[in-house]
Order: sequence, then C-alpha cells, then structure tokens
Amino acid sequence: MGPDFSKQNGLIPVIVQSFETRRVLMLAYMNETAWNKTVETGKAHYWSRSRQKLWLKGEESGNIQIVREISIDCDSDTILLKVDQVGGAACHTGFESCFYRFFNNGQFEVRGTRVFDPREVYKK
Repeated sequence: MGPDFSKQNGLIPVIVQSFETRRVLMLAYMNETAWNKTVETGKAHYWSRSRQKLWLKGEESGNIQIVREISIDCDSDTILLKVDQVGGAACHTGFESCFYRFFNNGQFEVRGTRVFDPREVYKK
C-alpha cells in the first residue's frame, strides 16, 4: 500500500534524511503529484505550501536530492526519504540541515557553518 493522500488536505509530511550520515536534513510535504515525480525521476520533488506549487528540490540552487531509499509509516501518512544531498546543503539558508539551531541554556545557538551563501545562490 502506498501513501494515503486522502488525509491532511492531500499533503503528507516527508522527513528527509542523509543516506550517508543519517542526519535529518529537512521536513517537507508531498502531494500525489510530487510523489509520482519523485518515484518517476529518482529526485526529490515536494509541494511548496508557501508558493503553492510543485518544486524539484534544488531547482534554483542546484542542490538536488537523489533518492536512495523510501519508507512509509504504519498509517501510510508520513514518508521518510533517505537521500544523497548534492552540493552538501539541504537548507535554503546554506546549511547542511534545516536543523542547525540547537536549544541550549534557554536560547538557540547556531551550530555548523554554511555550505553556500544564499544571497549569491538565489540572487535575492
């Protein structure tokens, strides 16, 4: 049985993990179209809730995600992708992971260094 897109307004959360390091890189969402494109191409596609459109991860930055393994939870409403992260950064801020801020002594601190400068990559 595949993903159940009948729940949650047709969007399923996707946990994205590095195939090599097992580090969680990001959380995104897929609709059925994004799922089909991901399976068809072997590259991660998602549904952008903010832009309300389908997007290939890395279409602007070149930091695409090559899917190595797909699993689904017991309720068929959450996907886990294990990927090879091209370019070394999954986060649009230039960090390897979107989870680069850690709570410590009552505040969040940045850990790690940027792989790229988003102002240069996105020209914004």
